[in-house]
Amino acid sequence: MAANISQASLLLQKQLKDLSKHPVDGFSAGLVDDSNVFEWQVTIIGPPDTLYDGGYFNAIMTFPQNYPNSPPTVRFTSEMWHPNVYMDGRVCISILHPPGDDPNGYELASERWTPVHTVESIVLSIISMLSSPNDESPANIEAAKEWREKRDDFKKRVRRLVRKSQEML
Repeated sequence: MAANISQASLLLQKQLKDLSKHPVDGFSAGLVDDSNVFEWQVTIIGPPDTLYDGGYFNAIMTFPQNYPNSPPTVRFTSEMWHPNVYMDGRVCISILHPPGDDPNGYELASERWTPVHTVESIVLSIISMLSSPNDESPANIEAAKEWREKRDDFKKRVRRLVRKSQEML
């Protein structure tokens, strides 16, 4: 077990170092606490030409001790209204689901977590999620319903969140 933890720790330190040397447009990442490489603070900038454009959304990414064999969890700490984000802020996208077959039969194993994913690929998937909500398998049923049936109300709510996130800077 100790070997797994040190392997995971080394991999996460390398990914953090790579991101600091080669920042990626659309987000920034760092450790919540310098003594814990398993918990990251991520700020995602709302993607251009989307409802979230211009927003600054904070999230915590928590990695398991057996990373990269198991996925991290990602939870927005900023208020978020999106069909694929639970009310408590947890992100629900396929690549964050445990590897293997989906017990509910919604996802292919190839769509779920694999150890080749990195912090960068995870955050880019979340940015993509913001651009294209999946209302077929929602984490937030109310947001999905509003997205489908009352798009103008959905847009107004998201615009308020974007403004709120900008005021928090």
